[in-house]
Amino acid sequence: MKHLLSAGDLDAGSALQILDSAEQMDAIQNRVVKKLPALRGRTVVNLFFEDSTRTRSSFEIAGKWLSADVINVSAKGSSVSKGESLRDTALTVAALGVDALVVRHPASGAVSRITEWVDCPVINAGDGTHEHPTQALLDAFSLRRRLGELAGRHVVIVGDLTHSRVARSNVLLLRTLGAEVTLVAPPTLMPSGVGTWNCSTSWDLDAALSGKVAGDVDAVMMLRVQRERMGGGSAGDGRPNVGYFPTEREYAIGYGLSPARLTLLPAHTPVLHPGPMNRGLEISSAAADSDRSLVLDQVRAGVAVRMAVLYHLLAGAEAPATGLAEVAPTTEAVREARTA
Repeated sequence: MKHLLSAGDLDAGSALQILDSAEQMDAIQNRVVKKLPALRGRTVVNLFFEDSTRTRSSFEIAGKWLSADVINVSAKGSSVSKGESLRDTALTVAALGVDALVVRHPASGAVSRITEWVDCPVINAGDGTHEHPTQALLDAFSLRRRLGELAGRHVVIVGDLTHSRVARSNVLLLRTLGAEVTLVAPPTLMPSGVGTWNCSTSWDLDAALSGKVAGDVDAVMMLRVQRERMGGGSAGDGRPNVGYFPTEREYAIGYGLSPARLTLLPAHTPVLHPGPMNRGLEISSAAADSDRSLVLDQVRAGVAVRMAVLYHLLAGAEAPATGLAEVAPTTEAVREARTA
């Protein structure tokens, strides 16, 4: 695999290989010196045409902890703000001799186009409403740590599905790993063509959480209402009137994870959110701050998973010879330490 553009690029074997490597990478977060020599001498450019905190920061930390040289380039501070095209920007950066590009772009399919113009590996850090494969990997990593293997598990994904690249990538990856997926949203936020996706759908959140749609729920992922992708009018407080539901209060009542809805879930069921959270809208503070919440686990997992992705793409054929065992504990050792 040269690029990571979609969660669909991964079969079960390659996905599990990345997740197992991430287990090993995660162990170094407990060290005083968080450095591995695996990518010494390599240069990674984070090329972000869209604002980001979690994704860009975790890719930057991941590269640096692997001893790569990491350069951040944002549209606001580059020649893009002067009218330079995506193609020219990508070619200019690649001509500097970089070893990998991590790209986020507001247009769906833009990252895939870049692979047609450059020779180095390209990682999709989110493109429009299309996909966000490393987010799906870190979500799977967090779930696997809490639930064990994901085959046969049932995950409910709730919220703004129409504008969510996270939902698309999670459906692809979770199904590849053998999990069942149910998507829940109001009709106006259910994606066009969702009937062709390999998952169940429902407009009734309470029925889904209580197991009436596709059986008991093993995990719930709440998605952010993406006001910035909806546009149109004003909500009266300076924020856009999304137009996909009458009021924020009605959305919270119908599709928010309230304290009452937490009681519908089995005791083992964790709650995820890719962030940033709209507290009081799609998720209550009681849910976000509860013992069920994996929100901070997901942030931590982002560094380990992105380290694993960079390692496998950049080390490539050298990976088996180099061996993570030389620079990090084995997966078995990590698991034994966690259960000791």
